[in-house]
Amino acid sequence: MKRIVFLVVVAAAIVSCDKENKTVNIFSVQDDIDFGREFDQQIRSSGEFNVVNEKQHQEAYRILNQYKDKLLATGKVKYADKFEWKVCIIDDATVNAFAVPGGYLYFYTGLIKVLDNEAEFVGVMAHEMGHVACRHSTKQLTKAYGVDIMLSMLLGKNQNQWVQIASELTSGLASLKFSRDDEYEADRCAVEYTYPTDWDARGVADFFSRMESQTTVPVFLSTHPSDEQRIKKVNEEWEKLGKKQGEYFVESYNKFKAALP
Repeated sequence: MKRIVFLVVVAAAIVSCDKENKTVNIFSVQDDIDFGREFDQQIRSSGEFNVVNEKQHQEAYRILNQYKDKLLATGKVKYADKFEWKVCIIDDATVNAFAVPGGYLYFYTGLIKVLDNEAEFVGVMAHEMGHVACRHSTKQLTKAYGVDIMLSMLLGKNQNQWVQIASELTSGLASLKFSRDDEYEADRCAVEYTYPTDWDARGVADFFSRMESQTTVPVFLSTHPSDEQRIKKVNEEWEKLGKKQGEYFVESYNKFKAALP
């Protein structure tokens, strides 16, 4: 029976192979959800992240969830009804954001405060949602930890490995690096997700332009393709969709920043 299960899992891995990037994802969609939940627990309990209390800053979370729900409502986000899609604010001056499998999204106050409008911030949010929807993280986990370890976890032989990996990634998020193609795909998703809304879909390109003037490269951009290349591709995607000019919403974004710690 174990041999049959093993063959089924291997077959599933072959099916979930990314033909373009030649990468294998041994995780199922449910595994993404389970791992993300475990990861989120590690983030909130590790003591390494100053998570902003939702009850104490209800307005900030209300606005953040409003942004997220508006993107999900476009019908463009894969697994919109399947993944958890939960947001979290981390009170830290670092200009950073990251997402983990299953739809858990984390935004640092340092990032939120350095931006000037909703279009820029939502562009970043949509980019992170793109990584989740395209399941880039679990593809990279399969690559980083190996098929054997992933199979042992999925076959129930080493369930404690979930906790260990989540703990390791919590301590060093930068170790899970996305490929250049993954980043371009997430950028494309950012345009696709925001285009049906009233936000300007070039917001993520504006974010890249803003970061070019920063003296310190944001953590989550340190291993990405160059800003110039990404801006070009974002604008090309926007043009393909019809070049609709959206809004930036500066005043309402200032209210979001004012609701932060």
